Amino acid sequence: MYDAGKIIVGLIIGIGLLLFPFYYNAGKAAKAPEPQLTPKAKEAKVCVAETSYMKTSHMHLLERWRQEVVRGGERYYTASNGKVYYKSVEETCLDCHSNKSKFCDQCHDYMRISPYCWDCHIAPKETK
Repeated sequence: MYDAGKIIVGLIIGIGLLLFPFYYNAGKAAKAPEPQLTPKAKEAKVCVAETSYMKTSHMHLLERWRQEVVRGGERYYTASNGKVYYKSVEETCLDCHSNKSKFCDQCHDYMRISPYCWDCHIAPKETK
């Protein structure tokens, strides 16, 4: 093996380049945002699902709602607490969470996610 030195140097450089981002950003991650609830949302104290579920899986719920409404014509959702909600982003979700920039956009920007909700829905006008 006449090129063993070059291979070892190449491996060291390759592994170094692979691991560099982890060492460079070690412990410097941005603080997660805390979405601001509107007074109406604070007063309601209840969402269509538990807060922990909504933080991690609201997109699955909205996707399921979309499929059920568009494909099956099912317009109402019964929550685990027995309350019935109309399956609508504008009429249900944005009724309480009308501060899109301080509630939705904060987390979506932090996660670098561009949801396609507003491709079909009209973006809400901000209210306080």
